[in-house]
Amino acid sequence: MATVSVSRTIAGSASAVSEAITDVEPFMLAAGFDEVTVDGDEIHLVNRVGIAQLELSLERIEDPEAVLAYEQVEGIFESMRTVYRIEDAGEAGVRVVAETDFALDVALVGDLLDATVIKRQRRRELDAQFDHLESLFA
Repeated sequence: MATVSVSRTIAGSASAVSEAITDVEPFMLAAGFDEVTVDGDEIHLVNRVGIAQLELSLERIEDPEAVLAYEQVEGIFESMRTVYRIEDAGEAGVRVVAETDFALDVALVGDLLDATVIKRQRRRELDAQFDHLESLFA
């Protein structure tokens, strides 16, 4: 299992930042996905990388410590779970922590992708989401 963890302090209230994160469609689009479809607790993502099209079907899950948490139902991972948490950062606002744990399904990704490439891509996606949050509360 590999883990990618990113955190950033956002100059907003916990409730306002939570609301921005749980507005799932624009929050996921901010990560750079080409298509995002939200239907209740189901989230479908499409990302075009060169000639390849990667699709993930996710499901929101309950996590009492998280603002947003989801797991892959179908896609390139053997397993994948992402959790977003908010912590008090005093006068600076809130600290948002995002953590993705994943295991690759080698039969699906083979030699094209490895954990290092996935970690780098995921870090970019999470940073882009945090850039989006910063722009909302600047």
